[in-house]
Amino acid sequence: MQLSDAIRKRIKNIIVEKDVNVWYICQNTGLPCSTLTTFLNGKTKLPKIDTVLHVCEAFDITLTEFFDDEVFNDVESD
Repeated sequence: MQLSDAIRKRIKNIIVEKDVNVWYICQNTGLPCSTLTTFLNGKTKLPKIDTVLHVCEAFDITLTEFFDDEVFNDVESD
């Protein structure tokens, strides 16, 4: 799996797990919804690491917790 796909999948899994939506993330981080939406829809490749950090803040998890998931076990470079 490509790194961008793994990050995308992880964010979507947490959204379901926490029962929130993209709007919730944007409201709690200040990220433009267009930034997150275009990434989640696959229109942009890799997000910047600070974008991932903001998403983690909205989910109240650390970057370590974000990346400590089996989805990243067999990741390939984009």
